[in-house]
Amino acid sequence: MITPYVYPETLSDAIRYFADPDRALSFLAQLRWPEGARCVHCSADRPSFLKTRRIWKCRACKTQFSVKLGTIFEDSPLGLDKWLPALWLIANAKNGISSYELHRALHVTQKSAWFMLHRIRLAMRAKSFEKLNGTLEIDESYIGGKAGNMHKAKRERVLKHPQKAKAAVVGILRRGAKGTSSVRAAVTHEVTKPALQRYVREHIEAGSTVYTDAYLSYKGLDRDYVHDTIDHGIAYVRGETHTQGLENFWSLLKRTIKGTYVSVDPFHLLRYLDEQVYRFNARKRTDGERFREVIRQIIGKRVTYSALIGKDLSPATA
Repeated sequence: MITPYVYPETLSDAIRYFADPDRALSFLAQLRWPEGARCVHCSADRPSFLKTRRIWKCRACKTQFSVKLGTIFEDSPLGLDKWLPALWLIANAKNGISSYELHRALHVTQKSAWFMLHRIRLAMRAKSFEKLNGTLEIDESYIGGKAGNMHKAKRERVLKHPQKAKAAVVGILRRGAKGTSSVRAAVTHEVTKPALQRYVREHIEAGSTVYTDAYLSYKGLDRDYVHDTIDHGIAYVRGETHTQGLENFWSLLKRTIKGTYVSVDPFHLLRYLDEQVYRFNARKRTDGERFREVIRQIIGKRVTYSALIGKDLSPATA
């Protein structure tokens, strides 16, 4: 059994630590089943371990299963010696890590690295049904390239349909003491008043204090909240009334996309947003703490390559 004090705390430690397949397996098994392995099919305890194949066989239902089953690692031919350092890298890279960089670092194909990164981003997604309260900032932003930097053919399409040039995102920042503010964000298909106010009411408790800019879609929030606005055409800060915290988050997101990923397809934007939200909210934790937190979130989040690229979706119609 692995004890907490031997967990790796740096990237070099992690690479050496997980190079041993038995140690990597033991590490993941203990995190998944702290009280001993259980069958992932029928939940029976004390399955027999087949050491030569590093899998378990249930004594009750007779099925075999690996520690990867039901996780983001499922059906991957890559070993944990590749997966666990990859998870460490993306969980702790301040500005993200590209698939080409991961492909070079781990000696896997770029396609495999791309698939790995998107699976790990899925594990980073933290869905909470708990509503936010306290003092909050609300803002929307747009993610997309400048028309002037695009290929001529794409630039002409963008200029013809400017509303489709960028993807809209909406976010909420809950203010806290220095370094403890947290963000919740999502991709939105529209920034109309009904859509934005529905998002606000789904995620924020009535009676909370909310600050927004002067965008008309936020008008009417004062019926349920203590609502104040700041007109950016006049000023960006007026006492406690501002959205500077959330503007900082948008800046970090756009800097990461532009500097590391260069461009992001709108279809995949939600996962890059999940990655940045996790990185922002976990910024005060150590590398080891971030790694262990993400690894605990890998269960029940399997995604296939076909689903990831939208292969099963019906083609869009004009």
